[in-house]
Amino acid sequence: MNGTDERFLTRNGLAARQLAVLLLGQKEDTRLPRVRDLAQQLGVGNGTVQAALQLLEESEAIETVARGHLGTFLIRSDRAVLWRLSGLGTLLASMPLPYSRRYEGLATGLRAAFEEAGAPFAITFMRGAGTRAAALIEGKADLVVLSRFAADRLVEQHPVELVADLGPATYVGAHGLLLRHGADPDAAGLRVAVDSASEDQRMLTERAFAGREVTWVEASYMQLPDLFARGDVDATVWNLDEVHAGLGPGVDALPLGAEITRDLSLRNSSAAIIGRTREAQALTVVRELLDLSVVTAVQSEVLGGKRLPSY
Repeated sequence: MNGTDERFLTRNGLAARQLAVLLLGQKEDTRLPRVRDLAQQLGVGNGTVQAALQLLEESEAIETVARGHLGTFLIRSDRAVLWRLSGLGTLLASMPLPYSRRYEGLATGLRAAFEEAGAPFAITFMRGAGTRAAALIEGKADLVVLSRFAADRLVEQHPVELVADLGPATYVGAHGLLLRHGADPDAAGLRVAVDSASEDQRMLTERAFAGREVTWVEASYMQLPDLFARGDVDATVWNLDEVHAGLGPGVDALPLGAEITRDLSLRNSSAAIIGRTREAQALTVVRELLDLSVVTAVQSEVLGGKRLPSY
């Protein structure tokens, strides 16, 4: 452990770590809060705040200048250093498996946005919204990417909160009704594939076939091409990104019909990021630093073939 690290374990150093979190969201060439206001916010004395600011300056995390009665201004900050000193650590985000170019673009965009923000960031891929939600609640991931529809349900049921909504067509382009060629969508006894690991797909499929006499067939997206090819299933609701990527011949893609299903599908197309409520400090920093326009712009470049996926 070097001398600088040891100083950040002192009383003044611990205050400097807290101060680093606050300054992560401070823009350059803006006036810092008054020392006494920072002291009140951190629950320490004025002298401790002044010593903490000095520690951050000596660590080259920030550079300030006093401008008389105008106050003290932050003229330079290094977010990467501030983040390291803050003790927030590397943020681990869990995403769906990158089986579509849209997901690859989303992962690439998130990495680019976090790098621009100076925040250490890593991605892990997990199949199923339920699996990712469990990883978040159990503390195995810091952030989770889901559809806005699934995110809203989790926020209602668990101590998690919405960090960002990336907007329509960032999670999936659209969902559609997949029908085996020649099958009658209104016939009784249709064999309908459902993936209980995917909250979105299960809910959409149940809504699309509500009130009909169907036989549910448990299946994952990886099994769909074989199931349709062998004639083991007649229909399902699925992400059209994957269908267009090549589900195989003999499958027709139809628009979803019911008004409520279209509403669910729209919310289902938006990517949402959620985090644990008890990690409020880190979530506030992420909200302030993450430039969502970087995420969507990079994703569009990947979708358009103008940028190679990199995550």
